[in-house]
Amino acid sequence: MVLNLISNPPPWPGDARCAVAFTFDMDAESLLHLYHREAAPGLIGTSATLRYGPRIAVPRLVEIARHTGIKLTGYVPGWCVETYPDAIAGLVEGGHEIGHHGWLHEKPNTLSREDEERVLLRGIEAIEAATGTRPRGYRAPSYAMSEHTLDLLVEHGFSYDSSLVGDDVPYLVSGARGRLVELPSDYALDDWPQYVHMKEFGCTMPIRSPERALEVFRAEFDAAWTHGGLWVSIFHPFVSGRLARAEALLGLIAYMQEKGGVWFATMAEIAEHIEGLVETGQWHPREERLPFWREPVAPLVTPRES
Repeated sequence: MVLNLISNPPPWPGDARCAVAFTFDMDAESLLHLYHREAAPGLIGTSATLRYGPRIAVPRLVEIARHTGIKLTGYVPGWCVETYPDAIAGLVEGGHEIGHHGWLHEKPNTLSREDEERVLLRGIEAIEAATGTRPRGYRAPSYAMSEHTLDLLVEHGFSYDSSLVGDDVPYLVSGARGRLVELPSDYALDDWPQYVHMKEFGCTMPIRSPERALEVFRAEFDAAWTHGGLWVSIFHPFVSGRLARAEALLGLIAYMQEKGGVWFATMAEIAEHIEGLVETGQWHPREERLPFWREPVAPLVTPRES
């Protein structure tokens, strides 16, 4: 007998054992222009690496999705939406979801409320112009949700957020303006710590075969499948869209499909499903109120600097 380690898993469509969403953050050179603004024009090699995402990897990922019959969710900074229209058009034509991911990959928790809203609105405009629809979902760049993010998302009509790693299944986050569905993931499903070797961004992971990364990704999937959880990748086209890794991705999807009992969906589809369960009273998710702390916690003592 298997001990269920998730106390309140949601019922998934078709009596599926778990839900799976393949999501990709298409950051392209937004990272370069944000963190190396003055030097960016001369960092040709770094730019070429990042441009591989929209130029080469995204069409490859769209083809993988077509071949396997799944839909993707891409979170794209507004600047990238405008700079790489062909990549966005390919995703839209394939029926994939485009979510909000800032304007130039700014960390919301480093911005004032006014500047965060300005970035949010500019990203919405870019996505709506490129796709014909407003984005339903949001992922904060670098997981950096601020104390204002939730209320801004509610005010501007978003259905869900995917910035937090606070559970194994969807839950609700509420604030002063209302509440949203939270679709969490985990750092274990982020390809950055598995693959990225770029000294420009202070990350030089050992270069290993894709199979080492897939051991982690498969283990997380197997656990979600066993206990009724949610599996959400946080991949990047210029990282996981590289040839050997894309080939390994095909193998991972085949592994999931052969196991069976998996609901493959976009994040918007998952959020809509959860909203329906809540509205009809079929499932009652956990709810958390944000921000967690209204002011810093005062220490009892002040440690000496070492």
